[in-house]
Amino acid sequence: MTVQDLLAMLGGLAVFMFGMHTLSAALEKFAGGKLENWLEKMTSNPFKGVALGAGVTALIQSSAATTVMLVGFVNSGIMKLSQAIGVIMGANIGTTATGWILSLSGLKGNGIMAVFSPDFFTPVLAIIGVVLVMFTKSDRKRTFGTILLGFSLLMFGMNMMSNAAEGLKDNAAFREFMVMFTNPFLGVLVGALLTAILQSSSVSIGILQTLARETGTITYQIALPIILGQNIGSCVTALISSIGANKSAKRVAIVHLYFNVIGTIVFLSLFYLVNALIDLPFMEQQLEATGIAVIHTCFNLLVTLLFLPFTKQLEKLACLTVRDKPGDEDNEVPLLDKRFLNTPSVAIEQCRNVAFKMAKLTKKTLLMSLGLVTKYDKEIAQEVADNENTIDLYEDNIGSYILKISSKDLSVNDSQVVSNLLHTIGDLERISDHAVNIMEAAEEMHTKKVRFSPAAEEEVSIMIKAVTEILEMSINSFTTFDVALAKEVEPLEDVIDGLRTELKNRHVKRLRDGVCTIELGFILQDLLTNFERVSDHCSNIAVCLIQIKENSMDTHEYMNELKRLDKSEFMDEFNQYKAKYMLPD
Repeated sequence: MTVQDLLAMLGGLAVFMFGMHTLSAALEKFAGGKLENWLEKMTSNPFKGVALGAGVTALIQSSAATTVMLVGFVNSGIMKLSQAIGVIMGANIGTTATGWILSLSGLKGNGIMAVFSPDFFTPVLAIIGVVLVMFTKSDRKRTFGTILLGFSLLMFGMNMMSNAAEGLKDNAAFREFMVMFTNPFLGVLVGALLTAILQSSSVSIGILQTLARETGTITYQIALPIILGQNIGSCVTALISSIGANKSAKRVAIVHLYFNVIGTIVFLSLFYLVNALIDLPFMEQQLEATGIAVIHTCFNLLVTLLFLPFTKQLEKLACLTVRDKPGDEDNEVPLLDKRFLNTPSVAIEQCRNVAFKMAKLTKKTLLMSLGLVTKYDKEIAQEVADNENTIDLYEDNIGSYILKISSKDLSVNDSQVVSNLLHTIGDLERISDHAVNIMEAAEEMHTKKVRFSPAAEEEVSIMIKAVTEILEMSINSFTTFDVALAKEVEPLEDVIDGLRTELKNRHVKRLRDGVCTIELGFILQDLLTNFERVSDHCSNIAVCLIQIKENSMDTHEYMNELKRLDKSEFMDEFNQYKAKYMLPD
């Protein structure tokens, strides 16, 4: 092999690796938040876990990405270790799809069959990919174009490596070198090290397939241990990802390692025992790229079938390796795991889930503070203050995480979701601030032992009921993604604005009549201001949800359009709420 051939080989490897990275990233982006939904909703049924793990990994062309996501899910408390084991097994099966795809690079044909040859369809896919990326505005079409380009680069890289490796066919030194790998222990070691260095079993499989097709030196005896070693080497990415994670997350990586190591030992032991007894005739036969894909698939299928009945034992083994020490508890589970940042669509879904928790806590806190206006309780007042501090932490954590997500390559829809989430958590935090203000007003009334007049109490009670309803509507619409419910918020917000004005006017009249005091007037004014501000923030939350669903314009423009185009429907709802919260004469 000349220096030029070596450079061509390394250049082909570089193009191949970049193509694999591009393809995997584009597939993840194209799948969107569905990845998170598929992987998160695991049951205790390991068969379902295997099926979904295989499907997701085959889709994104990366078992490492799947396993790293699992580490993140377990670290965040979303998934249990027992649920992750089945997915890990399935990921090993799913990654075999890459070998079958790469085996296409060796297809040749004449006439009509030439259409199915990579030499024909790879340039075609590359052209289509470039057109979609450069000349279309649809983000989804551009992402699909990137998928086609990634696949094309994959095939071009394989072709470059194949052409460079052609000269090795008659190289005596290379043949002598390959004979060394007839030692199964050495083969496993080399396969594991190569995959660990490249951080991709798909890339190392591609290299082995290239050598098999172009040199004619790869036999079953050589390929088998190398392929099994490649499976072990693929565990390195998950092990690195688990550094700094909690014990359960570390155990995910350990399970992945044990699954491949024990599987390799058992498979090789049985295989070479059978070979020693009956002297398998195909051991010295040369392999093609398809044969390597067959071995890779058969091994992972057989090992999965072997381990499926022993998932509990595999979990116990991981727990024995990463032990629970007496008095040594894991630190508080972080709200959001940085590992998800490698898959932005998954990270966004996690942000949304944490924002849902924030919204529910905000709703609970405001309802407690509203209850304090009519019946003050010191312990509840303290809980309101404590919750507000927690909500502040939610906003800080989610906001910081969103900024990290924003630096990634996001689709148009994902960018809009991130932007609206950032606005929504700001509104939620402001609602919690108003909850504290309401609590403090109630506390002032309790401390000074003052009360509103019976008429004022009845009016404030009606206002509280209206604020309670708009809060529940906006929060529930946000957490359930109910756009129809969100559209009912704005008419009620207008009613609350009117109630505030009317209550202020009635208070002024009572002052003139000597029924109320100036001191109570200040408290009432403070309460009414906070009630109205809460309804404003509820309106903002609802509008953000509608914007995501309908890809609407800015908030003010949307509200103007709503009142103009749906005036009849808007006024009907407005009148219904006005009648529902009518103040007594």
